[in-house]
Amino acid sequence: MDLHAFADTPSPRGLPWRWGPSVSATPATSLLAPEGEIRIATRAVRSAASPAALFLWLCQLRRAPYSYDAIDNFARRSPRVPDPGLQSLRRGQTFMTIFTLVEFERDVSLTLRMNEGWPTRAFGALTVTYRIDRTLGGGSQLGATLRMPRIGGRLGALRRYLLAWSDLPMMRKQLRTLSTLAAKEGL
Repeated sequence: MDLHAFADTPSPRGLPWRWGPSVSATPATSLLAPEGEIRIATRAVRSAASPAALFLWLCQLRRAPYSYDAIDNFARRSPRVPDPGLQSLRRGQTFMTIFTLVEFERDVSLTLRMNEGWPTRAFGALTVTYRIDRTLGGGSQLGATLRMPRIGGRLGALRRYLLAWSDLPMMRKQLRTLSTLAAKEGL
């Protein structure tokens, strides 16, 4: 049985590689790998919040993950009041404990790379770009594009496939939570 073919073939609905509206991914050219080396997973939510409010809340990922706190935040609740000071960004800052900021455009996008060491051994050398786009009708869309490089070994394709499935509910919760909190900002 060819595990690579099985694990890298999306279901008829696109799961686990795609969830939500289409994402306008614009990966930084410095982060691209040769064709076929990277599997892309996208997740997105529509939001009533402004891009400025969504970006404020994206910056809060410096202190908490905003998904299922019992699982990925040591059972501590992610803060529900934003710290505007976290919008002072510079490359190299830590996000969600296991990511490093590599690129950003204010009110538009953040690109995070998985830290080396145990996070990369556990999850692979992931890169995540969060992007905010305006939608027709005055709303916004908060999307995430995960670049998942091949994971070596006999079960590498299966590991990447299972990672995409396990990420799906976590990222879905995160994007919905950030969108809800941003909609309350009134920016």
